Amino acid sequence: MTEDLLIRPLAEGDWDAVVAMESSAYSGLGLSEERTALRSRADASPTTCFVAEIAEQPAGYLLSLPYPAGRYPDLGQVEGGGFHSRNLHLHDIVIASTHRRQGLAHRLLAHLERTARAQGYERISLVAVGGSERFWSARGFTPHADAAAVDAYHEGARYMSRSLTDEAPPSRPAATPAPAGPPLPPEVS
Repeated sequence: MTEDLLIRPLAEGDWDAVVAMESSAYSGLGLSEERTALRSRADASPTTCFVAEIAEQPAGYLLSLPYPAGRYPDLGQVEGGGFHSRNLHLHDIVIASTHRRQGLAHRLLAHLERTARAQGYERISLVAVGGSERFWSARGFTPHADAAAVDAYHEGARYMSRSLTDEAPPSRPAATPAPAGPPLPPEVS
């Protein structure tokens, strides 16, 4: 199904689909953002925000923007401008429910990693929500106890990051049995 996958920059005509996917993924967690906040994150770094397109339709998206290490966007605020940082913050990665479990999140992440390295970023950070810490740990991200409190992202949220300058594990690890634990949240499947 993903043989006709195209990963491309986020375009103006994608916003209705992006907002619908974001709401579907995050409303149940109480983390959904307004369209203006989402757009402000993409506007802060249009070269690091992408859509995964299948059959000419958005099947997933990724929003990332430069942010100081240890910090992250306030969900209720519009970005006031870009930061000059060697840290690229992966704010959102969401796959439409009809396209989950096809490896799209892995491919979007790999695309982001290549883009980030090409643009001179040294690190990617994120806030793991909804029980996704295990997913991110398997991709080389480590939690930071010293990062600012992530209370606004709800209980269990963890600030994590990964160096792009170290020899990093592949975005999609070799097929090995996963340790027992809770299933991954569908938005990162």
